[in-house]
Amino acid sequence: MADTIAAAATAPQVSAIGIVRVSGPESLRLMDEVFAPADGRAMSSHGDRRLVYGALLGADGAALDYCLCTISRAPHSYTGEDTAELQCHGSPVVLAEALRRLFALGARQALPGEFTKRAFLNGRMDLSQAEAVVDIIDAETAAAAENAAGQLAGAVTRRTDAVYGMLTDMAAHFAAVLDYPDEDIEPFEIAGYEEKLEGAANTLAALLESFERGRVLREGIGCVLCGRPNVGKSSLMNALLGYERAIVTDEPGTTRDTISERLVLGGRLLRLTDTAGLREAAGKVERIGVERAAEAAAGAELVLAVFDGSEPTGEADARTLAAAAGAKRAVALINKSDLPRRLDAAALGGVDFAAVLSVSARTQEGFDALAGTIRGLFPASEGAAAGELLTNARQAGAVGRALEALRSALEALRCGVTADAVLTEAERAQRALGELNGRSVTEDVTDRIFSRFCVGK
Repeated sequence: MADTIAAAATAPQVSAIGIVRVSGPESLRLMDEVFAPADGRAMSSHGDRRLVYGALLGADGAALDYCLCTISRAPHSYTGEDTAELQCHGSPVVLAEALRRLFALGARQALPGEFTKRAFLNGRMDLSQAEAVVDIIDAETAAAAENAAGQLAGAVTRRTDAVYGMLTDMAAHFAAVLDYPDEDIEPFEIAGYEEKLEGAANTLAALLESFERGRVLREGIGCVLCGRPNVGKSSLMNALLGYERAIVTDEPGTTRDTISERLVLGGRLLRLTDTAGLREAAGKVERIGVERAAEAAAGAELVLAVFDGSEPTGEADARTLAAAAGAKRAVALINKSDLPRRLDAAALGGVDFAAVLSVSARTQEGFDALAGTIRGLFPASEGAAAGELLTNARQAGAVGRALEALRSALEALRCGVTADAVLTEAERAQRALGELNGRSVTEDVTDRIFSRFCVGK
């Protein structure tokens, strides 16, 4: 990586601060060209990671901005190369001119994620840590950010490195005995590794089991509001969102299609979907809407079954109860608690609801109880340390393949096959773990991972 890259690390819009990042062997020279410290010294003469005040210079030597600059020399920087940052006032024009000047002096535009890719290639972080950078940027809840920060600090790496190291030691021991039979090396007994292989398999199994919780943490909980027409589903959605997203009228069947939005409730990210009222459809369009509502409820991780508390339950609520009965998790919301209660909660007893709550879309009564119920149904970590939840399918796939190989190694060992057959499976597990942390991964995979990043990161 002999070239030097530059990019804006902040959005191209007016803001308080705008940042330009530079990385590569020419970073310090470029700062001496474009930045004039107020103390009169060249920027390259200043120490690492110190904010220096001065003028950002244009091509004619005139000041474009008075701002701050900091440099970090290799290898003690984010990318492992010489790096620099200009912290300017947040003018898109100033940032564009700064980049134009840097490009004219020999830098090139950084590709998406190229700063973090260089950090990975230079050994400043492994692949799972690099992916955690995107997870932090994309985090929509505090719990998701905490888990991503834990992964960036190496939580997943620490758990899998012990397994990787044990497999390396086992293979090295076997090779040493074969290659140096006359040396005083402890004999290789494959049976002596059974306990270690079993412990490694247990470690990976526990890590793989965390993927579902990690996925929910990162992507959110698929949550569907269902109920017969006019029970207040759309009003509830609008109240939970805090703005008018769904059309609300007194006319039954106003909602004809599914409407989805994301929100945080009880510290959990919900992918909340409002659906058409469940009833015998009067026309083709409404029938399609009702079918989509039933499909959404069947595939959801949580169904919020809404009932009108100001009316007794009747045959019209049967479809709602059926949808709730077939859901993975269901909570009954008896809406319109601000009106006189006529619904008997005992009528809902045929369904194993996780909770039956009285709520009001008008007054927001019961919303705190709903938030607490969701928090209890979807615990963020269940005792796992920050960062120990797998959050993407690539990581889970690598751990799954490693676990499968370890179990095959254990089965072979217990069947009394030769040591080399056991080691073949152990090496397969090692390669899979190498894909997790980037020790053995193709360039195509790394390119695909870093293409998810924004420019400047």
